[in-house]
Amino acid sequence: MPGENLSRDEARERAALLSVDGYEVSLDLRSAVGDGDDEPRTFRSVTTIRFRCNEPGTATFADLIAPSVTSVSLNGRDLDPGEVFDGARITLENLAAENELVVDARCAYSRTGEGLHRFVDPEDGEVYLYTQYEPADARRVFANFEQPDLKAPYRFEAQAPEGWTVWSNGAGELVDGIWRFAETKPISTYITCVVAGPYHYVTDSYSRVFEDGTKLEIPLGAMCRKGLAPHFDAEDVFLITKQGLDFFHDHFAFPYPFGKYDQAFVPEYNLGAMENPGLVTFREEYIFRGKVTQASYEARANVILHEMAHMWFGDLVTMQWWDDLWLKESFADFMGTFGNVGATRFTDAWITFANRRKAWAYRADQLPSTHPITADIRDLQDAKLNFDGITYAKGASVLKQLVAYVGQDAFLEGARRYFKRNAYGNTRLGDLLSVLAETSGRDMTTWARSWLQTAGVNSLSPQVLLDPEDGRIAELAVVQEAPESHPEIRPHRVAVGLYRRTVEGALERYARAETDVEGPRTVVTELAGADAPELVLVNDDDLTYCKIRFDETSLATLRGHLGAITDPLARALCWSALWNLTRDALLPARAFIDLVLRFAGHESDIGVLQTLHTWANSALVHYAAPQWRETGGHLLAEGALRELRAAEPGSEHQLAWARFFASVASDEPDLKLLTELLDGTTTIEGLTVDQELRWTFLEPLAAHGAADGSALVAELARDDTASGKRHQVRCLAARPSAVVKAQAWAQVVESDVLSNALVEATISGFAQPSQRELTAPYAEKYFAAIERMWRERSIQIGMDVVRGLFPALQDRPETLEATDAWLAAHRDAAPALRRLVLEARDDLARALRAQAYDGTAADR
Repeated sequence: MPGENLSRDEARERAALLSVDGYEVSLDLRSAVGDGDDEPRTFRSVTTIRFRCNEPGTATFADLIAPSVTSVSLNGRDLDPGEVFDGARITLENLAAENELVVDARCAYSRTGEGLHRFVDPEDGEVYLYTQYEPADARRVFANFEQPDLKAPYRFEAQAPEGWTVWSNGAGELVDGIWRFAETKPISTYITCVVAGPYHYVTDSYSRVFEDGTKLEIPLGAMCRKGLAPHFDAEDVFLITKQGLDFFHDHFAFPYPFGKYDQAFVPEYNLGAMENPGLVTFREEYIFRGKVTQASYEARANVILHEMAHMWFGDLVTMQWWDDLWLKESFADFMGTFGNVGATRFTDAWITFANRRKAWAYRADQLPSTHPITADIRDLQDAKLNFDGITYAKGASVLKQLVAYVGQDAFLEGARRYFKRNAYGNTRLGDLLSVLAETSGRDMTTWARSWLQTAGVNSLSPQVLLDPEDGRIAELAVVQEAPESHPEIRPHRVAVGLYRRTVEGALERYARAETDVEGPRTVVTELAGADAPELVLVNDDDLTYCKIRFDETSLATLRGHLGAITDPLARALCWSALWNLTRDALLPARAFIDLVLRFAGHESDIGVLQTLHTWANSALVHYAAPQWRETGGHLLAEGALRELRAAEPGSEHQLAWARFFASVASDEPDLKLLTELLDGTTTIEGLTVDQELRWTFLEPLAAHGAADGSALVAELARDDTASGKRHQVRCLAARPSAVVKAQAWAQVVESDVLSNALVEATISGFAQPSQRELTAPYAEKYFAAIERMWRERSIQIGMDVVRGLFPALQDRPETLEATDAWLAAHRDAAPALRRLVLEARDDLARALRAQAYDGTAADR
């Protein structure tokens, strides 16, 4: 629809014209239950908007995406919906200085996780609703001015089926059969929220007495589907919530401003979570149905704190437009880890950040679509794709560098002033930089230009010169390089660590210097005269954002003694650097796999271990030479089974190795072992094969033809739940059959009957590394279908299909040529679609370079 993709220029023009005084939104959700699934379901939405116009007599538009509009009234004057509503916008002409718009519409329930999502639980037939709007899907539920800088207070009310509870941003109560909610503070459209249904709901409370004697009371709530209630550890959710509220109150000096604090774990959610003030929504996979490692609990805690940080960074103070998205997401990503380390039991969370979050950033920053942290966001499609590794993880990494640059006290004092000056308002880059300049005394303009307004990742390498007479360091320098595409040389605050082995064989740091790296080469004078190191670790303690390189001595030390590094953060940084070398075709994939096989079994940090498993699998699938893949697969399966049997019974390491073994199992003996573990004829001491692990074992069995459709039907009967259905759909699509692949393709590409969650599961099962020949015919079909898919489906489904079905496993030059041909023939395709294809093309080209390099490894 022509008006659906709001541009930045249109938003600026409308913001200059209007001020919004408030919304009243009334929803009738009773149509969510009962007969009617044969036809698209709709619900009634009545919205009243009171707003002022700076130029009376002019025109503007309101946003609404709905199947139909019953009536439109502007200042008491009825407008013809057929004339003013085009399916996405309502034209508003001859505005007065003060205006009242009333829109009565029929809006559609969603099955894609956008707008008001309706989910039917297959376990008990119960219906659950929730909303998800970011960046611009509130207009699918009520008429509005859909842009972040037109903030307003909201009053919601809703009618719901009997026996349901409804929640929104404000506190609510049921009055005469209608749920009515307290008026919100001024907030943006995209963080309003409604959750409704027979949810299992648990309550608690938080209180805080401030230095002036005032007391803050926050009602807490947490909810999930009834079917997940037996697995819901709400007490741990509340524990992290209270610890986070204490932490942010200690550091922000601005009391939580949004009243209650509910947290809803909802089905078929597209994101990790969403920071709706007073009613945060999470994907329900954060409720664990089986045994998981502490890394999963740490990740959940990080997300809880990330969303909580948004109550200040994003909700209280909101970016003016999406090009300053980093003002909320980068800060929340940083604060999630900062709070985890400072307030919870997960005191090693910076290790996870260095190892996992930064890997996401490094990948994104080397794609052709990389962009400055403060991005150029032309429209809503750009905005949707900008929730990426740059905005989140690189931005958070840069903030970590900023804390090292200005000092933690100055950074936090800057945040406190920022909140007080801009509460309930909208900001841009300069608003934050000005307070940081005040509190730190540093020139933030130069820092911002280097770190926020340019793209690309630098690499830092040590250069060691030894004194030939005494063998000590004569000079140690840090060499900085930048890619040709993004040649910016940046200032870095880094620590350089020197390591050597002890008599007992441990690899430990014996010297450290912290310095500012500026320009292409910086001499670290403090380390002159130190004993010769076996390992030089640039960016020790992970203060800056860069790719670490090694000198030859250090690389040789890692090849022989990586597992001997005693400090877990230093070890994680070395693993991350080695993975980047592999992706950059500077270390053969088989060499990285060899390091994993030799040293991962000694890895103490469970999050790092699980990341190594992911990387080793990716190295085999994407970066190893094709002729070595079979050998590499055998080696990984043998190594995984060896570590599985050697792991402490019942430990989380044992569980991690069991999952990894299943992911690489392909030989008949390995598949036979998985089958026997499933049917109980074989056991491994301490390993409990719960329902989630059963599905983990079943997927490789299905993919290799060792579990047929009847076995998967039987498993669903054993686990007849929403989670079980998603697992079964994935396993069904994984079967090695041309008929199965054709059916899966048709369900996703030729039909829109599947929900977002089942689309995701089908795509995941369809693309199996062991089935490259079977899925080869779909490369041509992919390029023929994606433009139509992008045009006809929602942007979320379009993104899932374009990313998930790209023929990455057809890793040969012909696929690269086909991608280039599509790009050349579709220069006028939607920029967001072209971006996704360009990113997939870059990943494929990188894989081919790495495979070529790995193929020459035997010769070297």
